[in-house]
Parts: sequence; C-alpha cells; structure tokens
Amino acid sequence: MAYKKKEIFDKAKEAIKKHKLFFIEDIVSFLPCDKTTFYRFFKVESNEYNELKEMLETNRVSLKVSMRSKWYKSNSPALQMALMKLIATPEELKILAIQYQEQKIENVMSAEEREHKIQELLKKLGK
Repeated sequence: MAYKKKEIFDKAKEAIKKHKLFFIEDIVSFLPCDKTTFYRFFKVESNEYNELKEMLETNRVSLKVSMRSKWYKSNSPALQMALMKLIATPEELKILAIQYQEQKIENVMSAEEREHKIQELLKKLGK
C-alpha cells in the first residue's frame, strides 16, 4: 500500500492530540503504516519528527502540571509527600528522609598507631 507522507504526518498529529500521546512509539499504533514506513518518512532529526516530539513533550508537561496541581490540592499524605519530594531542597529532603545517617569519624588511627597502642597495652599487662 502506498502511503502519502503528508497524510501520515497529519494523522500522527491528530492522534497525538486526540489520544494525548506521550511517546513516538505510541503514534505508530494509531497510523495505517508500520514502524519502518514511519521512520522512513520521518527521519529522527527531520523537522516533522521534531514537531511530533514537541507535541508529545507538550502533552507530557501538561500532564505533569495537572498531576502536581491535583497533588497540591489533595488531602492524601502520600500525594503531598510525593509533591514535597519533587519540590524540596536537598536540605529539606534530608529532613523528610525516613532514614538519614550522618557518619562522624573521630580518633581515626593509622594501622601503625593502632599496633603501637596494642603493644603498649600488652606491656602494661605484662605479656
């Protein structure tokens, strides 16, 4: 079957809008051509391919903003915590972390110093 590039491109844009698609692979599912034909028509760095990618990115950003807005308005602690983790500073994340361990190393001795201390203790014990 002979496909016309313009028709496929228009159908791809229509599918993105109608079905709120997020990924290039999803577009092909809604087209009357196979993946090989799609990529033959729309090379990865072509203007058409980039236009389709921009439309997909717009859908992703819209969904993210919508979800974060719902999380903000929600009374669900889990959703509010998820939002806080997305927007928190590194210091705030440390405070929120269930487990935060800070290691302090004091009186670190070299192996030679440790051996010397052991020898001194043994002398004191008379061994």
